[in-house]
Amino acid sequence: MQFRTVVSPPPRTYSRWAALVVLCAGTLMTVLDGNIVTVAMPAIQSDLGFSGPGLAWVVNAYLIPFGGLLLLVGRLGDLVGRKRMFVAGLAVFTAASVLCGVATSQGMLVAARALQGVGGAMTSAVVLGMLVALFPEPREQARAIAVFSAVGAGGGALGTFLGGALTQAVGWHWIFLINLPIGAVAFFAALRILVPDQGAGLGKGADYPGAALVTGALMLTVFAIVGAGDRALGTTLTLAAVSLALFAGFTVRQAWAARPLLRLRLFRSRALTGANIVLTLMISAMFGFQFIGALYLQRVLGYSELLTGTAFLPAPIAIGVLMLSLSARTIARFGPYRVLLAGLVLITAGMGLLSRAPADGTYLADVLPPLLFLAAGFAAAMPAVTGLAMSGAREEDAGLASGLFNTTQVVGGSLGLAVLTTLSASRTERLLGEGERLVAATADGYQLAFTVGMGITATALVLAAALLRPGRLASAVAESAPATEEETPEAGRQPRANASR
Repeated sequence: MQFRTVVSPPPRTYSRWAALVVLCAGTLMTVLDGNIVTVAMPAIQSDLGFSGPGLAWVVNAYLIPFGGLLLLVGRLGDLVGRKRMFVAGLAVFTAASVLCGVATSQGMLVAARALQGVGGAMTSAVVLGMLVALFPEPREQARAIAVFSAVGAGGGALGTFLGGALTQAVGWHWIFLINLPIGAVAFFAALRILVPDQGAGLGKGADYPGAALVTGALMLTVFAIVGAGDRALGTTLTLAAVSLALFAGFTVRQAWAARPLLRLRLFRSRALTGANIVLTLMISAMFGFQFIGALYLQRVLGYSELLTGTAFLPAPIAIGVLMLSLSARTIARFGPYRVLLAGLVLITAGMGLLSRAPADGTYLADVLPPLLFLAAGFAAAMPAVTGLAMSGAREEDAGLASGLFNTTQVVGGSLGLAVLTTLSASRTERLLGEGERLVAATADGYQLAFTVGMGITATALVLAAALLRPGRLASAVAESAPATEEETPEAGRQPRANASR
């Protein structure tokens, strides 16, 4: 008697590029929300009665949990499944956005912004890990990273425009409520399109004491940075010391824990470590430019919120065109190292041009040219540094590496913003005390900030040239490979995330 094996038809599958669209939609929401609030701050202050220092918490309440939780939820994504973490993050972020949009008090808005930060961290931390798993082939991965980076970079500048347009047209509440339809579509699309992944299981790396230490350290670091201008220097230094102590405790814990949250061998990768160092400096300068550039247009050139947002539009357009049409092909031809260096040169040049922006400047002569330099440089550098960072992570650590990469951006952006705005304000106050006119003193303060930004990106260029040179990366991989395989025998059989790059 013979039995026939009945084979059920395979479940419907979707293109990996459709999955990339879903991942980009989730990323776009969080990126937009990080910038869209900036232009609406005066309207929020007027409506809810925030004080000057209190208004900063509309931003800080989002940044602190977002930056503090990225590393933890990135690792948890590796353990429970990245799709689960991504979808849950979309749900939390969308619900929190609605709460922000209907907020009628300061406390309600700040609490909802904190919840947004949690959802944003859950969504953002695992995206790159999912992306490199979807596109393991180097050429396709470069294209996917270029698309993803274009969405992130363009979304940041687009947020400034939308913040001004929505606030001026229908009110600040809609900068948050607009996330409801986007989030709902992204949520249901993610459930249907993204392929479920089997996490390693919580028992494989649920180091809860280590999680508490690193989350506390990161949150305290972001808190110390973003509020540095509103407190005494001694208090900031004390917070920094406590944060360093927590990081030290976390490092010791990971070295001895049976199932560490963060495998310290991850940092043996020169590509991953070097790329994150370079990224910290690059994002510090770029984030500072985005904030101070908007202030220059408003306070020196006298632009309105809507006109300020419109003035930034050439940046996302240029970034999108360059990343989608040239970035992947350029990286495939010349390699991420050379493309990264070229991008950093352009960013440094753009900062140098901005450092000369005068009090009687014009948009076409003093703002647009450096804006295009910065856009072209960022379009080249961001996909290149992303590929280098993720190439240093194994498949089983891809979520953690993604969380680390995003944490670096938050900490770098917060640090750059704090340093550049503090230096700018100090220079302006000193000049006003010497009798200088307000507009001239303000412009001079911004020039100092852009000059320091140029120094930061020049430092990033030097470090990238020294740390990420292909010959050094190859020798570093060869030296660390035996130790890594010896440390985790089963890991030696796991494919690296883009190990062939």
